[in-house]
Amino acid sequence: MEGQEREMSLRFLAEPADVNFGGKVHGGAVMKWIDLAAYACAAQWSGKYCITAYAGGIRFVEPIHVGNMIEVNAKVLYTGRTSMHIGIDVRAGDPTETDKYLKTHCLVIMVAVNADGKSTPVPQWEPETEHDIYLRDSAIRLMEMRKKIGAEMESFVHEA
Repeated sequence: MEGQEREMSLRFLAEPADVNFGGKVHGGAVMKWIDLAAYACAAQWSGKYCITAYAGGIRFVEPIHVGNMIEVNAKVLYTGRTSMHIGIDVRAGDPTETDKYLKTHCLVIMVAVNADGKSTPVPQWEPETEHDIYLRDSAIRLMEMRKKIGAEMESFVHEA
């Protein structure tokens, strides 16, 4: 579909309200930014309202400091029938400098839904470059691992 973009970035400054007790930006703020970028990317790709189905593999590489320029990059890595696997990386650095450094990365799965809240088909994405094929295949491998982990996690669910 013409006009679809599979990649987008959010940029903003880390604010004092984002700080944790240790004086760094807290993980909850970073997770919110990840969810916002994943939604924006999925909605932009699909042209539909989307919901978060899964966020996993979140790795906090380095702390983020208040006042840092934050760049949250989101990219469609794989499309299922109604889902989009979005790769996210969070970079940050001094706003007076151009360099941004990887702080966090993860994978988010978004599902497009219709007005009734039922999942609805999304445009398919086909990788063209060797790197995009690698990213798609990695997303598929992660999906298979997630299914296995999900089955194991069922033992933690307590019946009421």
